[in-house]
Amino acid sequence: MPRTKGDHEARRQDVSAAVWQVMATRGFAGLTLRAVAAELGATTGLLTHYFPTKRALVAYALDLLEQRTLSRPRRSAGRGPATLRDALLDILPLTPEATDSNRVWVSSWDAALSDPALSTDYARKYAEGRERLRARVVAAQEHGELAPGDPAQVAAAAQSFVLGLVVQALFDPVTFTPQRQVELLDDYLAALAAGAG
Repeated sequence: MPRTKGDHEARRQDVSAAVWQVMATRGFAGLTLRAVAAELGATTGLLTHYFPTKRALVAYALDLLEQRTLSRPRRSAGRGPATLRDALLDILPLTPEATDSNRVWVSSWDAALSDPALSTDYARKYAEGRERLRARVVAAQEHGELAPGDPAQVAAAAQSFVLGLVVQALFDPVTFTPQRQVELLDDYLAALAAGAG
C-alpha cells in the first residue's frame, strides 16, 4: 500500500522528536544516525532517506533547535527596561525545557566552530539577537530608564552577560539556581539603570 503525505509528515515528526531526545540526553556530540535510529526504533537505513550524511543530520538538528527556541512561549513585554529584562529572562535556563534547549545549544558550539558555514550562521543568529535587544535598549533609553549611550554596545554587553550566566547555570545548577539567575540579572539591570540617574 502506498504511503501518503500524512504518513511521511508523521514519520518526520517522529524523527524530529528522536533527534531532539538524543540531543537532550547525550548532547550534540552524541548525535549520530545510529543513536537517532535507536531512539526511533528504526534502522539507520530508514534515516538515510531523511539525512543522507552526518552533516545533513547536524544541519537539521540545528534548524530544529532554532525552531524550538523561537516557538517557546515568551514573556509579554511591557515598555522600558521591562522589555529588556523579559527578553533576557527568556534566554536563561529557568525551566526544564529552557535548560534542555540551552544544553543542546551550548553543546552544538563545537560543531559550529569546526564548520565555517555553521560558524557564519551562528554569528548571524547572535547578531540578530543583539539587534532585537538593541531595539529594547532604545525604548528604555527613550523613557529615561537607561543611561544614554550606544544602544548596540549596551545590547552586546547584555547578551554577553546573559550567555555567560547560561553557561554557569548549566555547569553549576546548584549554585546558579533559577532564583539566583534572576537575582543576578536584576542586579545587572539595576546597575544599568543606575547610570541613568
